[in-house]
Amino acid sequence: MLSAVLKSPSLIRATPFVQRSFSTNLPALQHAAAAAKSSTVPNIKNYINGEFVESQASKWIELKNPATQELLGMVPETTHEELVEATKSAEYAAKEWRKTTVLQRQRVMMDLQYLIRENQDRIAKNIVEEQGKTFVDAKGDVFRGLQVVEQACGLTTGLMGEKLTVARDMETYMYREPLGVTAGICPFNFPAMIPLWMFPLSIAAGNSIIMKPSERDPGAMMMLAELAAEAGVPKGVLNIVHGSVDCVNYICDAPEIKAISFVGSDRAGQHIYTRGNANGKRVQANLGAKNHAVVLPDANKQATLNAIAGAAFGAAGQRCMALSTLVMVGESKEWLPELAERAQQLKVGYGMDPEVDLGPVITVQAKERAERLIQSGADEGANLLLDGRGIVVKGYEKGNFVGPTIITDVNASMECYREEIFAPVLVCLNVDTLDEAIELVNANPYGNGTAVFTNSGPAARKFEHEIDVGQVGINVPIPVPVPPFSFTGSRGSILGDMNFYGKSGLLFYTKPKTVTALWKESDATHNRSSVAMPTMQ
Repeated sequence: MLSAVLKSPSLIRATPFVQRSFSTNLPALQHAAAAAKSSTVPNIKNYINGEFVESQASKWIELKNPATQELLGMVPETTHEELVEATKSAEYAAKEWRKTTVLQRQRVMMDLQYLIRENQDRIAKNIVEEQGKTFVDAKGDVFRGLQVVEQACGLTTGLMGEKLTVARDMETYMYREPLGVTAGICPFNFPAMIPLWMFPLSIAAGNSIIMKPSERDPGAMMMLAELAAEAGVPKGVLNIVHGSVDCVNYICDAPEIKAISFVGSDRAGQHIYTRGNANGKRVQANLGAKNHAVVLPDANKQATLNAIAGAAFGAAGQRCMALSTLVMVGESKEWLPELAERAQQLKVGYGMDPEVDLGPVITVQAKERAERLIQSGADEGANLLLDGRGIVVKGYEKGNFVGPTIITDVNASMECYREEIFAPVLVCLNVDTLDEAIELVNANPYGNGTAVFTNSGPAARKFEHEIDVGQVGINVPIPVPVPPFSFTGSRGSILGDMNFYGKSGLLFYTKPKTVTALWKESDATHNRSSVAMPTMQ
């Protein structure tokens, strides 16, 4: 589990909102608990210089199935020596890989996307086992990452430079070069998609990369490494290490690493951004979110309720773009009982059951935290319209299950509103006008995503232009852009000025070089001889 042991207030963004913890669901980041190596389950290996290598770690992290608590494996706290080895491998490989042509790297990306597509079900099954998603949702996890690989196949256009004649015989041109060694630090909630936001674009741009998947579900990344090697990614270009605090701090400090991509909690992201920048690194960090859906009375009622139920409770609410907050404008609040009826019909259980709609949350601690925040809403005067606590799934009695929960009559001062719960919990607020709804959303420090449901074009246009959020859906509940665009969360949801994937993603993994060249035409050899009288020009 990521842990930064952050004590300095200068590293914490000033905000009245309590920061959530993405990887551990604990209020502060911490070192992984030391555990003895198990002889009954496999050890997760590092991937260094094209080989899966057994770690010599003295500390190990238990990898458990969140639906059963079955011990699946042991994840190493990669040793300092192994981290150095991975970095040296990446540094050496980067020097050779950058010499390849863009067409060679494009071919590797084409082969990689084919292999991922062919192995989508296999990767998805691992995600169900380690992360808890339903099989259908896990396949979507892989597919949305695959779309970024497909974007990487078009890097010949994305990396095209610029050229201009600026004077007689003089031209200025700009092209983009790879950075060298890069790194990616990933969360638990999208074990395939988020790594695929990172390493394909970095590699396609000519870099090498060191990936640190979440210790909660590293299996998908390990499978992707196998496929990358099969697709032709050379040894050392892609490396994988595991761990928590020491591993993250090493990535922030190692001078060979030039850029870090991170998705996760506020505290971890602030630490990585601050420490990485202090060491001269380029950092892009996606942080917390509190995504609001605003419902106007003129919206299509049935379509709206179905969309909200799926976006709020799908993936057990563990999406950074989940619609966790509902703002009902005017008489639309009368729809809430019908929303509760829809939510109550969703089936909770193990993800490989095709009838199941949502699985468990990631850890026992995540479940306990969600249940505490639900209770805090009741204690502060909110109404538990639907209470998903205490749910027991037959055959999976030890699972970390929380059923769909709807908390109504919430106000912005309540803890259940201030914190991102990261569970299938929807908090509902009531306002009288669209203006009030916009003010409420803009007062929240986060800016990842929002949506408005309406049949009024003017109301949608007003919302679009006045809302201060980076990604807006109009009758679309989870407005995550497809890869021709970039993931453009804003305000408190991102640190760094370059976004993930799309054009911005390629810019992040490259640097511009501008050349001004003078080649005098008069110096050209093998010209036809002139017999004209010389004159002064």
